[in-house]
Amino acid sequence: MSDAADGSSPPFPVFKPEERVCANCKLFSPHSVEERRGWVGACRLHSWRGLFPPSAPVCDKYVPRGSATPPAASTPARERTARNVAPVVVRRRVDPNEVVDLEGLSMTREELMDIFREASGMVDAPPLANKWEGGTLRLVPANPELQAKDLPIDNLFHKVVMVRDRLRVLEQKLNAHPKLTDAEKVEMQSYITRVYGSLTSFNLLFKDKADQFVGSKGDE
Repeated sequence: MSDAADGSSPPFPVFKPEERVCANCKLFSPHSVEERRGWVGACRLHSWRGLFPPSAPVCDKYVPRGSATPPAASTPARERTARNVAPVVVRRRVDPNEVVDLEGLSMTREELMDIFREASGMVDAPPLANKWEGGTLRLVPANPELQAKDLPIDNLFHKVVMVRDRLRVLEQKLNAHPKLTDAEKVEMQSYITRVYGSLTSFNLLFKDKADQFVGSKGDE
């Protein structure tokens, strides 16, 4: 960059050829004049340095003015290899009896998966007794002027099964709770057992006896 025609800018500083300053490097480009620092410029190679005085010391990329730039072929190209960014999947054999500790909830891996499956509805639904398939439950009010309500037995059975599954999840969480004493667990378990007993009236909907509700002897 040359001086302004009206002479308002100071002349660009001149350094001896042997001085190792940025002004003597062919990569340095004069930019402008600052009030405090005078002439400043930028490096064509290291643009991240911003503007700096030409008297700045040279770096390891220094190329004297008037000299030829070394050909790119003289610098051996570094071989690049493609980096594998695919996730690494490590498979191991899962032991269903392995104990999993989740914030104090100690249970086996299989028990934990049972909770997930039941809570998400991924377990196989128990079969409805054959005689109720396609049947309808009719709710008839005492007032004959009011219309009766028909409810498919399949829908009722589905809701009963959902109640049963949620009670089982609650029971598992209760038994694994770390802050309850054994006496408290027994007491709360007794309430769940009574709930099971109140639901035994729906056992006639289940095809298999193993899927039915089981309460205490006095509740059945």
